[in-house]
Amino acid sequence: MKKITIAVDGFSSCGKSTMAKDLAKKIGYVYVDTGAMYRAVTLFAMRNNLFNEDGSVKLPELELCLPEINISFQFNPETGRPDTYLNGEVVEKEIRGMEVSNHVSPIAAIPFVRSAMVEQQQQMGKDKGVVMDGRDIGTTVFPDAELKIFVTASAEVRAQRRYDELQEKGQPADFADILKNVQERDYIDTHREVSPLKKADDAIELDNSHMTIEEQNKWLIKQYERAIQG
Repeated sequence: MKKITIAVDGFSSCGKSTMAKDLAKKIGYVYVDTGAMYRAVTLFAMRNNLFNEDGSVKLPELELCLPEINISFQFNPETGRPDTYLNGEVVEKEIRGMEVSNHVSPIAAIPFVRSAMVEQQQQMGKDKGVVMDGRDIGTTVFPDAELKIFVTASAEVRAQRRYDELQEKGQPADFADILKNVQERDYIDTHREVSPLKKADDAIELDNSHMTIEEQNKWLIKQYERAIQG
């Protein structure tokens, strides 16, 4: 059976990573969470005092440090999913917290950061057989992907999902703060100069505001089966 490239783009907290991970596991493809890569860079910047008081990034310093930032993924047999590693340290829990969420969009909007991450992502997917999710996979990273999905849901639904996820993990969560973060990230992601979040012309849109994970997975498998027959 031929291998294809699957690009899953969409807004923050719309469940695209869960969908993409489940699909990759089911069809035996490599899964790459590009959002985790930007979150790992953000965590590095936070740990190394690369943010100014006003929340802006110390650009020259970060650019100098970029060669020191090594991001990789390793399969976790306990969860059945890959964990994110930053310079050899598993940071899966740290990068999912609200503090990183509040700082990731400015980092992801920096042209030299995007350029470095896109280059790594293209290397990871060069042999096809990959499911990659993010903001610009179908438009910038793999514009020739055989299957492109664009996932959306209302800001309120996405904030509730994020709130529930943090509560389950025992992490502090305030719904109003999360909703504000979701709305701010939407604005930054769709208005940045380099690779803004937008639906590719040939992407299939999925609004999963009122769908269960099982319903999403069934829908996604149908799209995959159509794509490999095309």
